[in-house]
Amino acid sequence: MERLTLALQRAEHALSSLQSVMQIRDPSEIERDAAIQRFEFTFEAMWKAARHYLREIEGIDVGSPKGVIRACREGTLFNEEETEHALEMADDRNLTSHTYDRALAAEIFERLSGHTTLMSTWLERMRQKT
Repeated sequence: MERLTLALQRAEHALSSLQSVMQIRDPSEIERDAAIQRFEFTFEAMWKAARHYLREIEGIDVGSPKGVIRACREGTLFNEEETEHALEMADDRNLTSHTYDRALAAEIFERLSGHTTLMSTWLERMRQKT
């Protein structure tokens, strides 16, 4: 349970950092890129916390981000719509880490608000069930 607690704390800290940068009105290109970077490490912390949650609370052992997301649907952390959104979020995370394109960065930045909200919900549900 200690590993889960630590993973949830890391995810909470990362999410708080992302939420902070998302409060900036009319962000500069650097601030936008910072938000995308924070999204990347928040997503990483979140799916890894969910992996620990699934293993310790649900008894499900999954090792990949998309596998964890699908297992969260089975474990009732996500409904079908949230699962689809989370899978799209994983795709966005993969795109940001493998390429840099200004147009793509702008598109992903526009989706960050919804991603941040979903990750907040995800974290809250894990916390409620532990």
